[in-house]
Amino acid sequence: MSNRERTHLTLYLTSGYVLLIIYASLYPMTGWRDSGGDPLAFIGAAWPRYWTGFDLATNVVAYLPFGFFCTAALRRRLAPLAAWLVAALLGGGLSFTMELLQNYLPSRVPSNLDLGCNAAGALLGGLIGARWGVRALDDGRLARWRRRIMMRAYGVDVGVMLIAAWLMTQLSPETLLFGSGNLRQMLDLPPVQPFLAERFVSLETAIAASGLLAAGLIATLLLRRQARVLTGGLLLAALLIKTLAHALLIGPAAAVAWITPGNSLGLGIGLALWWGASFLVFPLQRAVAALALLFATVMVNVAPENPYLLNMLHIWNPGQFLNFNGLTRLICSLWPFLALPWLMIYRPERSDALHY
Repeated sequence: MSNRERTHLTLYLTSGYVLLIIYASLYPMTGWRDSGGDPLAFIGAAWPRYWTGFDLATNVVAYLPFGFFCTAALRRRLAPLAAWLVAALLGGGLSFTMELLQNYLPSRVPSNLDLGCNAAGALLGGLIGARWGVRALDDGRLARWRRRIMMRAYGVDVGVMLIAAWLMTQLSPETLLFGSGNLRQMLDLPPVQPFLAERFVSLETAIAASGLLAAGLIATLLLRRQARVLTGGLLLAALLIKTLAHALLIGPAAAVAWITPGNSLGLGIGLALWWGASFLVFPLQRAVAALALLFATVMVNVAPENPYLLNMLHIWNPGQFLNFNGLTRLICSLWPFLALPWLMIYRPERSDALHY
C-alpha cells in the first residue's frame, strides 16, 4: 500500500487510548494533595494483603490495546522487534507515571502490582501488534475491506473513532438510550424541571429517536458501499451492547429494562427518519445529522432525573467499577460536542460524494 493510501488510524487509536488510560487512572481528578511521603515507596512495597485474580486480569487487559495500537503505529518506522520493545517501554513508562501521580490523589493508591500487570499487558499487546497489528489495521484483509467500503475523505479515521466512542456510551446503564451530552451530570447541576411520568415518556422518545438519527447518519456518511446494511448492523450492535451492559452490571433480570414505551417508540421513529434521510444528498444528510445531534443534546439536558435510573445506581454500585464508570460518563458527556465539529470539517472526495 502506498504512503498516500495509508491512514492515520493507528496513530489516532494510540493517542485516544492514552487519553482514556490517563483519565481512568486519575479519576476523579479532585482533591490533589501532597501527603509528604516518599512518592516512590510503592515500588518496593510488599505484596498487597488484599487482591483478586479479577483485579490482576483487569490491569493486564487494560494495557493490551495500548501495546497493540502503539506497536502497529511504530511498525511504520521500525522493525517488528524494535516496535514491540519500544511500545512495551512506553506502556511501562505510562503506567509508572500514572502510579506516581496517584500518590497525590486521596481516592487512589499506587501499587507496584498494578504497575507490573500494566507493563505485562503492554508487553503482550505489543507482541500481538508486532505480529498482526499492521496486517489488521493497514495491510490485511480487514484493512482492505475497510478501504473498500469507507469513504475516501478528510476526517474519515476520526469518524471511525467517534463511532467506536458512541458504542462505548451504551455501556453506561445510568444514561438514557442514545442520550449523550449531559452537562448537568458532568458539572453536577440540578435538574431544570421536575419528573412527571407522562412528560418523561415524550422526552425519552424524542431523545432515543434523535440520538439514533444522528448516530445512524454519521455512520452512513462514513460508508460508500452497503451503507444502510452496515449502519443497521451498527445500530443493532449498540442495542446488544446496551442489553449486555445491563445484564452484566446490574443483573440478568435487568437485561432488557431499557425497553420502555418511550424508548420503543423512539426506536421506531428514529429508524424511519434515518432510513428516509439516508437517501438524501451528502450536504443534506450532514445538516440533518447536525440538527438531530443538537436537538438530542438539548433534550438530554432539559430532561428531569428519572427515579428508575437513580434507583438503578443503588443496585449497581459504581464504586466497584470506579475507572469504568468515570470513563463512560466522560465519553457520554463529551461525545456530541466532539461529533458536531467533526461533521463540519468532514469532506469526502468528490467522486465518493456523488454516490449519494
